[in-house]
Amino acid sequence: MPENQIPSARTRVVREADRAVYDRETVYRILDEGFICHVGFAVDGQPFVIPTSYGRKGANLYIHGSAASRMLRQMKDGVPVCIAVTLLDGLVLARSVFNHSMNYRSVVILGKATLVDDPQEKLAALRVLSEHILPGRWDDARQPNEREVRATSVLRVLIEEFSAKVRVGPPIDDAEDSLFPTWAGVLPVEMKWGPALDDPKLEPGRAVPRYVGNYSRKRA
Repeated sequence: MPENQIPSARTRVVREADRAVYDRETVYRILDEGFICHVGFAVDGQPFVIPTSYGRKGANLYIHGSAASRMLRQMKDGVPVCIAVTLLDGLVLARSVFNHSMNYRSVVILGKATLVDDPQEKLAALRVLSEHILPGRWDDARQPNEREVRATSVLRVLIEEFSAKVRVGPPIDDAEDSLFPTWAGVLPVEMKWGPALDDPKLEPGRAVPRYVGNYSRKRA
């Protein structure tokens, strides 16, 4: 799979094209740091957008849910989907309201979601989903039994047609606003995790695992 992609007519960024990124490595970094995506699809002409967790292995993106969910029922035969992931890095406050913005990293993927039927791939995909959210948890918790696996559907989307947008840096004001008497700059945004809270039913002496106590969405 090539590292960079020539954008298609559907994925070429038109508005603020200078922020466009078509580099696969950058796209993977954004996907690996996020953990909620929004999946868009249409049913009988009615569009739906569903938030859900996901996981990535190589060029495959996996999403899952109840086997009875509307999203999964519609997509199992290879329904076209649009998947979006956004990471917010800061609020950009310009001197004019019109030029306010945000620093962000986002990815949009277009493709077809297909049902994972092979039992071994399905179980491996569930591990990918678990490890994407909380690395180390899969081996430390009870893994899905046969009934639970049957009750869960997993869909695969090939990360083949995609684009990303990235904005960094300070506000960009019009020249005539440069002396307007107000503060301007960036208010950084950072996701933080509080101290882990024990389950009231936890057995005495059970320590918080290192992968929980040191949890972070930042990826190397």
